[in-house]
Amino acid sequence: MVEIGEQAQDFAIPDQDGNSVRLSGFPGKRVVLSFHPLAWTSICARQMEALEANKEAFDALDAVALGISVDSVPCKRAWAESLGIKKTRILADFWPHGEVAQMYDVFDSVKGYSRRANIVVDEFLRIIFVGEYLVTTVPDMQDVLDVLQAQEKSRQAEEQVPEI
Repeated sequence: MVEIGEQAQDFAIPDQDGNSVRLSGFPGKRVVLSFHPLAWTSICARQMEALEANKEAFDALDAVALGISVDSVPCKRAWAESLGIKKTRILADFWPHGEVAQMYDVFDSVKGYSRRANIVVDEFLRIIFVGEYLVTTVPDMQDVLDVLQAQEKSRQAEEQVPEI
């Protein structure tokens, strides 16, 4: 698993609409990489619905959440439509199979899909949060929001310190 403080590796993979998404394509924003094993499973669905439900909170904290699994673009599109996901980008780490999950050391090479994890990358592309969860557990997005809020408070405090 990657560690807090490491530099995040850049990547470019398609979202559910086939549009290329690059990690470095969100200047000034923090990015939540929410890895889930497979589309069309109930716990993964609840994980993506949690991203969608917290979209406004992420926006308020200058963050963007991305759901990522090894499924294909057509699969991701149909799944997002079935779940009513309209505001959250769900990325297809399909080919090379699981390449982004492998970069972030969350790929299960025995099962052929990513483990369940949330990784938060700051605006400087440094990893500031890593959470791995049991495959049978929906990640608590409050952990992610707490990290983003703490970093936002720290950032605001730094802006108020006068330079000498």
